[in-house]
Amino acid sequence: MSDLVRISVSLEADLGGRLDALVAESGCENRSELIRGMIRQRLAERAWERGEEAIGTVTLVYDHRRRRLGERLTEVQHAHHGQVLATTHVHLDADLCAEMIMVRGRASEIRAVADGLRLQKGVLHASLSIGSTGKALEQGERHAAHHPHERGHAHPAPPARGRGRAR
Repeated sequence: MSDLVRISVSLEADLGGRLDALVAESGCENRSELIRGMIRQRLAERAWERGEEAIGTVTLVYDHRRRRLGERLTEVQHAHHGQVLATTHVHLDADLCAEMIMVRGRASEIRAVADGLRLQKGVLHASLSIGSTGKALEQGERHAAHHPHERGHAHPAPPARGRGRAR
């Protein structure tokens, strides 16, 4: 970081001690590193609130033996093909699978993808991690995120030995 801006912050002793505990727990090297991360996180949240272009990752853990669950998860992703960038599918054990789905678009679009996946019966865990590209979107603007096949849109491979579902 060549262009640094120095700021001074005054905190009550108790709050300063709690900040130092957060630094130690986080693995950050110092207060500045932790505070920079907190600012970036708040800026990403604010971008979501303002409808700016955003990115996210939906992480799912599910029981692949649930009837048609894999098919339903794929259908949700296809219904939101303009937001889904890529999907990674991992076999955790004989019954459980994990998928990480990278998405891009407006916050409302990304949340719709996450909610559509989370609400499928058989999904045991679903979480959404948010980020921002820092780009403001004009009303009605459609960008490259709405053409995923041009960016290498991937589909998970079907399970081996014919178990589970065809994808």
